[in-house]
Parts: sequence; C-alpha cells; structure tokens
Amino acid sequence: MVDKNSENKPRGGWLSRFAPGVRKIVSRRDTPDNLWVKDPDSGEMLFRTDLEAALWVTPSGRHMRINAPTRLKATFDDGVFESIDTPDVPEDPLKFSDGKPYRDRLNAARKAAGRKDTMAIGFGKIDGVAAVVIVQDFTFMGGSLGMAAGEAFVAAAREAVKRGVPFVCFTAAGGARMQEGALSLMQMARTTLAVQEVKAAQLPYVVVLTDPTTGGVTASYAMLGDVHLAEPNALIGFAGPRVIETTIREKLPPGFQRAEYLQGKGMVDKVVARGDLPTTLGQIMSMLMGGKRKAA
Repeated sequence: MVDKNSENKPRGGWLSRFAPGVRKIVSRRDTPDNLWVKDPDSGEMLFRTDLEAALWVTPSGRHMRINAPTRLKATFDDGVFESIDTPDVPEDPLKFSDGKPYRDRLNAARKAAGRKDTMAIGFGKIDGVAAVVIVQDFTFMGGSLGMAAGEAFVAAAREAVKRGVPFVCFTAAGGARMQEGALSLMQMARTTLAVQEVKAAQLPYVVVLTDPTTGGVTASYAMLGDVHLAEPNALIGFAGPRVIETTIREKLPPGFQRAEYLQGKGMVDKVVARGDLPTTLGQIMSMLMGGKRKAA
C-alpha cells in the first residue's frame, strides 16, 4: 500500500531520519573518499592506511602501482634521500594536437600527478650502499618516454658517474610519448648511450622492472642492466599480449610476459617482493662494487 503522505516525509537513510544532527556533525568532507581501496584480485575492501604500511602490496599478493615519491621513500634507508632536480626541456616542440593540444595534456597531467614529468631522481643509501636512483612514475601520462624523461635519465646516469656510485632504475611505462614523435624515439638512443657512460666508469647499472614496462622503454634502457630484477607479476614486454595474439592469431601461454614467466626464460634475473627490494639491491650493488660501500 502506498503512503499518501510519503511526499511530506524526509528523504534519505535511517541516519538522516533518526539522528539528523549526527549527519551534520560528521559531514562528507570529514570522511575521505579514498579511505578504502578495493583489492583488484579478491574484491576485498582494504583500509588505505594498512595498504600504505604494506607498501601497497595487497593480502592477495598484488603489487599495486605506486608513484615516484612513494617508491623513493620505500627504497632508501629510513626513507631519507637527496632529491635531484630533473633538467628542463622545450615543451611541445612539434605543436602537436590530437583533438586536444599537447600543452593542455601536459598541464592536466602535471596537476593530476603533482610533478612536471614522469621521472624522479634521488641519491642516498640503499641497505648501506650509496646510489643514484631514477624512478619512472606511471601516474604521469603512463610513464611515457619523451624528451623530459630522456634528459632526466641522462642527467641521473651522469650524476652516478660524477659521484662514483651505482645507478638504479625503476621502470614503468606504456612506451614512447606519441605527442613528441621522432623526438621521443630519439630518447631510446640517448638513454642507451648514457648507460654506456655508467658502464665505462665501471659502475653497476641495476634495473628493477615494475608493472608495466613496455614499448620503447623495454627496447632501450630497461634491458641494458647488469642485473634485472622484477616485482611479482609485473607485465614486461614490447607489444602487449592482446596485440601479439591479434597478430599471430594464437592463444598465448599462461603468464606470458609476466615477471615469473620471463625469469624462467632468462629475461629476468630474479623476481623480488617489494619489501625485499632494498636488501636485495644493497647486496647486488655491494657485490658489483667489490664490497665497496660509498658514503652518501
């Protein structure tokens, strides 16, 4: 039976009907929208603070993507490091537009990610070993490789040579930045030459492949390390699985292009959980440096 007086009754849940004062005291702005995070695998709702304490690794073992500041803090001892500025480069040299000007896309990405481009550089100690670390931030335009990223990589490599310490690179990219055309593709050659400068100085270059590492990044500095580590289940390859399946018209093997599969094929040296990376990196760098631990 329909209540004829329903139009005169207050709308909303039981809290608004029985305790309207509470709703006013505890307003929506006092409860963050991102207080809970959904586990992509199990669907379980996870308390954000617990997830942050676990370095964004879910109870199901999923290593969620993290931004550059979080990665740097998790890598260096006690989260302490010296931030190194990335060089400035010409913006939108091709005056590119794909329905929206590239300059507008850059500004939107900077506002969303809180940084001027995808790369972040830090210097400090990792398990007691001084190192220069460069991190590719996937939250900035999919970690795409453009002029700014290439220039930052070169600067970080030369900083490692200058300080006489190992160079560590955390990769995460969807490929080259199409808005910069050939200028983006040129960064593959420039970063390769920068890696050779590090090796010419007889310093270790260690790569940590994170989810996802694809395209021109995989075809250049991501595969030039003395040692290649990877986070569990990270997608690593040149073209994506769907593109390959469409091209060859065959079903790919289970786990194809994932870190564990590639370790079995010799493309990855070791799959390491995020929480164990600092210790593993410290051991590898110390060994490659002949036991020398440079002071930061």
